[in-house]
Amino acid sequence: MNTKFKFYRKALLMGTLLLSFISCSKDNGSDIDNLEVGILIKESQTHGKILTDDKGRTLYFFSNDSKGQSSCSGSCMNNWPAYYDHGAKDSKFLDQKEIGEITRTDGSKQTTYRGWPLYYFIGDGDAGKVGGDGINDNWYVAKPDYLLMVCNAQLVGHDGENYRSDFGLGGGKTIYFTDGNGRTLYAFRSDRFNDNTFTKADFSNDGIWPIYQSVSGSFPSIVSASDIASIDVFGKKQLTYRGWPLYYFGNDLNRGDNKGISFPAPGVWPIVNLDTQVASSTE
Repeated sequence: MNTKFKFYRKALLMGTLLLSFISCSKDNGSDIDNLEVGILIKESQTHGKILTDDKGRTLYFFSNDSKGQSSCSGSCMNNWPAYYDHGAKDSKFLDQKEIGEITRTDGSKQTTYRGWPLYYFIGDGDAGKVGGDGINDNWYVAKPDYLLMVCNAQLVGHDGENYRSDFGLGGGKTIYFTDGNGRTLYAFRSDRFNDNTFTKADFSNDGIWPIYQSVSGSFPSIVSASDIASIDVFGKKQLTYRGWPLYYFGNDLNRGDNKGISFPAPGVWPIVNLDTQVASSTE
């Protein structure tokens, strides 16, 4: 075999290997570049897994957006610009069904996750900053897996009346906990510490006050992990907060509903928040 033939054979082999490497990179996912599209999940030393845009800029939820529409407009937008990306659903990290968009009152679009409109915080500036979490107890870093979230809204009972946080009639917003999708959570006044006294063994009354069965996920920064636990209810798990088993109200049909506040009477099924006292272990 002459020297020239050996050279051409070696060059051909190297070319084949190079093409193979390029092809594998495209097929596998150097996709590293392709992964960095839409909404991303990044790791924060302080907050754990958080949502960012495709440039790594932190995204936030606003607790006033209980009904899934933006409550931030006018001067509010100076500090909390809306996030919108027509390609948000291209995210490789999240369930596409949980990514959506709304049309704001000014006609512009805003991306949502699990029904929460998404925002930036102007004070963050560069990517990687998380300076807006907890501001005014209303703004929270967006996360992919909130077990509890915070709403700030008017309580409107099953009877159509407005209620205050003390369960008296009247206007004014109340801060309370929901699940990660914004569905209101309640306690039952007759329950005891880590003891569900309402649900029947056959779950025949679970339709009106379903138990909250999710038991893992993230919390807003104002919630202490030591206040969260779970109990067994006839073979199913139920989340508790400060010893109170947590429930939904079956007639809260729309996002942001909190009708259970007055059913069957105000205070029987209270909302849950930081003012909720530890449940008693005795009657």
